Amino acid sequence: MKSTNERSLRYQVEKWLAPGSAAPIHVTEFSRTRSGRRRYVCVSTSQGADSRALFFFRHDDGFWCVFPPAPDSARMPGRRLAA
Repeated sequence: MKSTNERSLRYQVEKWLAPGSAAPIHVTEFSRTRSGRRRYVCVSTSQGADSRALFFFRHDDGFWCVFPPAPDSARMPGRRLAA
């Protein structure tokens, strides 16, 4: 089981972007997805010619991950039954 610390956005940013003290990080975008209204954040860092950016998505369990959550099947349209 992951610790509470591993759920945080800060932990994920440090894990994936590994910003050093000389490379500050910036939140360049944050909002909600169109489908599912799930939160996401784009974080970037640059040092000289090297620049990186990643999107982080908040999952229903409170974890932030670099991959979006699976679609909510309850919100997906069902097939119409033939009458």
